[in-house]
Amino acid sequence: MPDLTFRHYDAGGARSACGTVALIHRDAYADAIASGDPFASHEAFMRRFDAHTRHPSLDLVLAYADAEPAGQAWGWPEDAAGDADLRTETTGGTEPGFPAENRIFALAEIMVRKAWTGQGVAHALHDELLAARTERRAELYVRPANVTAYRAYLRWGWRKAGETRPDLPDAPLFDVLVLALPLTR
Repeated sequence: MPDLTFRHYDAGGARSACGTVALIHRDAYADAIASGDPFASHEAFMRRFDAHTRHPSLDLVLAYADAEPAGQAWGWPEDAAGDADLRTETTGGTEPGFPAENRIFALAEIMVRKAWTGQGVAHALHDELLAARTERRAELYVRPANVTAYRAYLRWGWRKAGETRPDLPDAPLFDVLVLALPLTR
């Protein structure tokens, strides 16, 4: 793994890092952007990022290899019942072993630029973002066809809890994965 440094940003800081977020996204998702899928377009992604930065408890982590941005991850705490403007109900029930609770950490994004994929950067970002979380569990959405990410999440301890289609333009169906917190690594 490359020698990484991490920078954390709150919602205001995340807005000021918008250029770096956009650079990482364009590189990490170049193939998806080129596919023509409207949900995967760079413009749609940046609209979602802008909406995410309105969450007052946003936590953005940027990873740097030397001075070069290598990847990013972000999320926020929310009510387990759901913030109406940020998530939708899942289908398929609740995963056994995860009792009802007041707060979860919604992990919204992890992405790594192509030059740093396969080197442990995504896992390092994941752990950096989740290490200090005080919620009892984390939740993320992943496309079932995103086999590389899906397998990584399963190796990192995530389990499927259901499916959802976010109330966003052109949103696909996602699997909902959950992870008990705190991390035990």
